[in-house]
Amino acid sequence: MDNNIITFITEDNEEVEFVLIEQTKLNGQTYLLAYSVEDEETAYILKDLSDETDETSVYEFLEDEEEIMIVSKVFEEILDDVSIELED
Repeated sequence: MDNNIITFITEDNEEVEFVLIEQTKLNGQTYLLAYSVEDEETAYILKDLSDETDETSVYEFLEDEEEIMIVSKVFEEILDDVSIELED
């Protein structure tokens, strides 16, 4: 099994697998850059909403455009050979 594959459980209790590209922390907040196993061409930024005391992590897809711009630039700096294009 690939160590970079992470499984998320949706609100509908469905399992969705993502491949983790990178993880970063910005202002104390953890973000993941990942793509769906079913769609390798589209990457997503996920934000960790869980507390340190939570047994499981809770993530949401980042939707705030300003936050997406900031975090995507951080991921571009970390991943020298990656350019992130934002969709409208």
